[in-house]
Amino acid sequence: MRNHNDHQTAITGLGCICSAGCDTDTLWQNLSQRTVNCRQTPDPLFGPGWSAPLFSVENAWLERPLELFTLHGLAANRTIQLTLQAIHEAMVEAGLSLEFLQTQRVGIALGTTVGCSFNNETYYADWREGNTPEQAPIRQYLEANLAETVQRILGIVGPRAVITNACASGTDAIGLAKIWLEQDLCDLVLAGGADEISRLACHGFSSLMLFSQKPCRPFDQGRDGLNLGEGAGILVMEKEATARQRHATILARVKGYGAAGDAYHPTAPHPQGRGLQQAIRQAMAEAEISVRDIALINAHGTGTRANDQAETTALHALGFQATQPAIISTKGLTGHTLGAAGAIEAILTILALNHGYTTGTTGCSTPDPQLPVTILPESARATLTGSLGLSQSLAFGGNNAALVLAGREE
Repeated sequence: MRNHNDHQTAITGLGCICSAGCDTDTLWQNLSQRTVNCRQTPDPLFGPGWSAPLFSVENAWLERPLELFTLHGLAANRTIQLTLQAIHEAMVEAGLSLEFLQTQRVGIALGTTVGCSFNNETYYADWREGNTPEQAPIRQYLEANLAETVQRILGIVGPRAVITNACASGTDAIGLAKIWLEQDLCDLVLAGGADEISRLACHGFSSLMLFSQKPCRPFDQGRDGLNLGEGAGILVMEKEATARQRHATILARVKGYGAAGDAYHPTAPHPQGRGLQQAIRQAMAEAEISVRDIALINAHGTGTRANDQAETTALHALGFQATQPAIISTKGLTGHTLGAAGAIEAILTILALNHGYTTGTTGCSTPDPQLPVTILPESARATLTGSLGLSQSLAFGGNNAALVLAGREE
């Protein structure tokens, strides 16, 4: 008899590296203990930030030789290295080998904002001064397509896409992977996002006066801005029927995905979160659920006044109650990892659902009483009353995306 879940999108592997840890176990442990690895960025202008732990490329992929991580003699850039580290962990958990992947139709859907392309300032400054700089940065830039590079390194065949939809990129990549699987364009997908800290991106946020000179405090009464971070989050997604055939452990499911635009402002969200409301409605409709079914919301929660007000206003307008479900932000632990944020936060949502509880919002000691819904503060911990979570992203350009995620079934 066909299992009624066979048509659903299963998640069988999770991989993550960011300032909170170089794997998902460490990530969850540091979240539970509210361990913040925030430090001053090299340029004092930008205040504190979150850097991912350094690691050896030689050890990033089982026992594969270093040559796999070079492209025409050029070392893979940091964004690609972060991605490979997360892919490695996700594939190990999913019980997948490279040899098996190379016999399947494997999609690659990865979100990023800059993908290291802004880290060549020295080259351009040298060129503008009339010098003839070494061409390696240009060649590396031309080889920096994240999905194409990962596909080439792994030696796999299938659809590929790089989503550059600002800070919603990682969430949209997971949504695209779900669509590919439903349309039978591939057998499984490596989906998520990755970004490294970029000085130019820091300048952009600084020019908008969005930086905090202290560790960020999402939804806190005294919040005054965000901090940037870096990292990668990868999900192994496959058709449930395929996962069952290979006896894989199903960690979670993607039940619904929605995306919508505000069409309001280049950088500021609509004050009522108009596009976010629509994205959440789409995701819940696809999942065939209502607001009463959601046990946890992992909000975008950057710590800027505009984002936090618009986001909570949207949730209230949708009918979420003042104290239910548990609403948190995890950016006080990871920083804002831009194109990786949606994927890392989806992973953190799944981990909380599977553990049955969530800790509060790191950095939020006194939730802003002017917000229309109640945020779980950092001192609190909540037992989750169900297995469904909502992970959402708000991005520049009025881009909004939401995922309804279901935890592991006991």
